[in-house]
Amino acid sequence: MINAPVLHLLRSVSSASLGRLAPAVGSLFSTQTSTGFPVKVHNEGGSKRVVVTKELPGDRWLQILVQAGCRVEVSQHPDTILSNSLVKQLIGPKCDGVIGQLTEDWSSELFEALKQAGGKAYSNYAVGYNNVKVEEATKRGIPVGNTPGVLTETTAELAAALTLSAARRVPEADVFMRAGKYEGWLPTLFVGNLLQNKTVGIIGAGRIGAAYARMMVEGHKMNLVYFDPYPNKKLEEYLAEYGELCAYSYPNKKLEEYLANYPNKKLEEYLAKYGELLRSNGERPIAVQRVETVEEVLRVSDVVSLHCNLDKNTHHLMNTERLNMMKPDAVLINASRGQVIDETALVAHLKANPNFRCGLDVFEDEPAMKPGLADQPNAVIVPHIASASLWTRSGMATLAAANVAGVLQGYPVWGNPNDVLPFIEKPVTSIPKSAPSIVNSKELNLQISKD
Repeated sequence: MINAPVLHLLRSVSSASLGRLAPAVGSLFSTQTSTGFPVKVHNEGGSKRVVVTKELPGDRWLQILVQAGCRVEVSQHPDTILSNSLVKQLIGPKCDGVIGQLTEDWSSELFEALKQAGGKAYSNYAVGYNNVKVEEATKRGIPVGNTPGVLTETTAELAAALTLSAARRVPEADVFMRAGKYEGWLPTLFVGNLLQNKTVGIIGAGRIGAAYARMMVEGHKMNLVYFDPYPNKKLEEYLAEYGELCAYSYPNKKLEEYLANYPNKKLEEYLAKYGELLRSNGERPIAVQRVETVEEVLRVSDVVSLHCNLDKNTHHLMNTERLNMMKPDAVLINASRGQVIDETALVAHLKANPNFRCGLDVFEDEPAMKPGLADQPNAVIVPHIASASLWTRSGMATLAAANVAGVLQGYPVWGNPNDVLPFIEKPVTSIPKSAPSIVNSKELNLQISKD
C-alpha cells in the first residue's frame, strides 16, 4: 500500500516550511578563500570543518551541521563539476567531513585525501552511489552516507511526466507553437498515443519503479508487466487490490483466480461503494504480471520505464537488439542511470523509427549527449531533474548533513533507513540522535540505533 505518512507529509507540509531556518543561521556567512579555494563560510568558529562541494537548497541542512558544532565551507568555484584536483584542494590539510555530489569521482584518490586530512565522514548528496567506491572508504575507516526515502514519489512523477510528454508529443508541439507555425486545427497535427488501457512495463520494481507503476495504473488503467530479480509482493498485492475494484464491473476469470491469492478483507466496505461507481462507468479490470526476462517486458509493453540499478549486468541493458524487440510506436523512459541505455544505439533507433519515442532524464556521458540525440524530435530530454522538487532536494540535503553530523558526534546509525521522515519533519532540535543512512555501517561494525 502507499506509505500513508509519506502521502500525508507530501500533501500537508509546504515546500517553504521544509527549507525554513531561523535567519540567524542561514544569513550569517562570509565569502573567503580557504586552502586557496573560494568558499562561503558558515559558523566560522565551529570546531569541526565540513566542506560541501555544491550549494544545497534550503537551510535546514545547515542548521543541523551548525548545531553539531561544525564550521561549514561551501564551494563557490565556478566549475559545475569539480575535478578530483579541485575537490582535494577544497579538502585541504584539515577536514572532518564532506558532502559531495554524484558527479564526482569518490574513489581511492579522494578518500585518501580525506583520510590524510583527518576526515571521519562522507555523504553523497544522492540515494545512489555509483560514483563512490565504498570499499575504498571502508579501507580507510570512513563511513559513507546516502539519502534514501525522499526521492521516490518525486522521481516517479518525473518519469510519468516524461511518459505523457513523449506519448502525446508535447515538446514537439511546444516548439511548433513558439516558432509561429500554428495556422489552425488539423486532424493529423501532432497525433500521439493514448495510454489508457494499454500496457506499461517496468524494469526494476523497487520503490521508485513501484511508485511509477501505481501512477500509471491508477491514472490510466494500464495493465502492468514487470521484470525484477526479486518479486515485489507489496506492489502485486496493492495492484491486486486495485484490480479487485475494477473487476466489479467486468468479470475476468483469470484475474479473479490471480486476485484470489491476495485477499484483503479491509477493503470490503470500500469495494462495495467504489464497485458501484466503476460498474456504472463500465470500466474493465487491470492485470499485473511479473515475468522472468527483460525481453518479455519489451515485447508486450506500450511503455517501458527503466528503474534498475546500474551494475555490470545492466550496463547497456537497452542495446540495438533489445530496442528492436520493442513495439515500433512504444515509449522508452529512463530516469535511473544513463549507462543503462546504449545511447548511440538509441539515436539510431529513433532515426529509423519516427513513431518510437523516448523520455530521458539521464545520459550515458552526462552532462554530454551522444551525437544526434538532441536533433531527434521524438526524444524528450531534460537535464537530470527527476529529484528536483523543493521537498525532495531539501530533504536530501537534510539527510546528507545529518549523516555527516551524526558520525562526527559519535551517534549510532539509524535502524530503519527506509523511514527517514523523523529527520525531515521534526524540529531540528528534536531529530533522532543517529546518522540516517550509512551504506557501509556493517563493514565498519558501527552501532545501530534501536529507536
